[in-house]
Amino acid sequence: MDAVSDPSVETVVVMSSAQVGKTEVISNVIGYHVHQDPSPILAVMPTLELAEAYSKDRLAPMVRDTAALAALIADARSRDSGNTLLHKRFPGGHITLAGSNSPASLASRPVRLVLCDEVDRFPVSAGTEGDPVNLARKRATTFWNRKFILTSTPTIKGASRIEAAFEASDQRRYHVPCPHCEALQPLAWKQLRWPQDNPGAARYVCVECGAEIDHARKLWMLERGDWVAEAPFRGTAGFHLSELYSPWRSWGQMAQDFLDAKRLPETLKTWINTALGEPWEEDGEAVDDTGLLARREAYTLEEPPPGLRVVVAGVDVQADRLETTFVGAAGEELWVLGHLVLWGSPTEALVWRDLDAALSARYGPYAVAGAAIDSGGHHTSQVYAFARQRVARRVYAVKGVAGMGRPLASRGSKVGREQARLFMVGVDTAKELLMGRLKVAEPGPGYIHFAGDLDEEWFAQLAAEKAVRRSVKGQLRIEWVKQRPRNEALDCVVYALAALHIVAPRGVPKAAPAPAPAPAAPEQPLSAPIRPAPGPFVQRKTPGSWITRR
Repeated sequence: MDAVSDPSVETVVVMSSAQVGKTEVISNVIGYHVHQDPSPILAVMPTLELAEAYSKDRLAPMVRDTAALAALIADARSRDSGNTLLHKRFPGGHITLAGSNSPASLASRPVRLVLCDEVDRFPVSAGTEGDPVNLARKRATTFWNRKFILTSTPTIKGASRIEAAFEASDQRRYHVPCPHCEALQPLAWKQLRWPQDNPGAARYVCVECGAEIDHARKLWMLERGDWVAEAPFRGTAGFHLSELYSPWRSWGQMAQDFLDAKRLPETLKTWINTALGEPWEEDGEAVDDTGLLARREAYTLEEPPPGLRVVVAGVDVQADRLETTFVGAAGEELWVLGHLVLWGSPTEALVWRDLDAALSARYGPYAVAGAAIDSGGHHTSQVYAFARQRVARRVYAVKGVAGMGRPLASRGSKVGREQARLFMVGVDTAKELLMGRLKVAEPGPGYIHFAGDLDEEWFAQLAAEKAVRRSVKGQLRIEWVKQRPRNEALDCVVYALAALHIVAPRGVPKAAPAPAPAPAAPEQPLSAPIRPAPGPFVQRKTPGSWITRR
């Protein structure tokens, strides 16, 4: 906050863990300029919905409970106040609240003060207008005393806006004295130590004298600390802060959180971002399909392993076939049970009847609890029609959307004249989760098992894409790039993960399921035999249909 008031500082960057006061700093800066230095102000949140929530939950209570501000900003509900939820006027200036996903709200009026909260959650582009941070910056071009404040927890190294902004700053870290030798040092995670099986007893070890420091001395250290820049100052003041400094979290709690988070790659990434305030470093390497092939186990789709809690399916739609992968789950452990290829044009009813039979079948003691079918490519209307008629069986249409930070599966909405239930799938999120779990080497939470009859081609397709860093409209981002033409196995597993998330959004219990009820008989008879296309598949005859299985 002192840096915002420093005439020599144009940009202030805060890269930190979650819940250490970033948004409160933004609120205080707004209050200061309303009362002491009136200016036109633009505050940008990741979405318009979050901007509205900030206005109602943070800004309005601050104005209401601060006499100096209440006298300057009229209540939006008062007659002729001229104020709205997203725009408030005061003598000498105004506050506009905007969403980074709305180009209109970013380009509405000139401002002197630009505050951007959680910039790593901003989209790459605001509609077709370009980078939302740059759009907001342009609003302040005509002010000689303009100020920019960027805050966020980081995301992925090399693709994080806040990391890039912090590295361009003077990189200030908070140095605190050791209670024993008074040596100044920034708090670092590697200096936290605890006895085996007792993370609650974690203590901080001084880098100079090696003395162990109890959490009870933290406040003493914080009160005597100071910010130290690690790079030259060029107009941008940057600040980094982790949860190690938080008065509301003990070092023992952090140690326990770390042990809980490191069990799964996705939870460890979240912990590093939100607790240490550091970007997660992706290695960008493709998964070794040969190593995965060696992990096959002695079970099949017809004879699945015992103890599964739920079975789901992911379906990829191609011009001449439907491909389906069945996945079982118990707790955080997954089992790929098998893969079916149903040959036939999706424009005809025959192949959809075959899919209906496959999703209605029992595999050992298990019935299919849900399925996600790709509707974003081929034959969208046929997918919608098929899903709508089977929504009671949790068969849903899905559409993949790219972009970091998207949810694995949306809440779902009705679409098309068929009024099918459509879920948007964050494919980057799903692939990142999958690739992280494929690197878990020992059975247990996060581990993925593979059926014994999955062939080399299936594993090659599963490992067909690689995460690479690219610059898109001036912003670094992670993109998944094909290393080979075919990747249907990967797509099917991604859709199966989406189906699992939709069916069990709060996670899959570890307990074994009760025997599933017998499935209802198909409403229509199965199709006449379809001659399978040639290929390296094992052919299996089912009543009335040819189904090929890898």
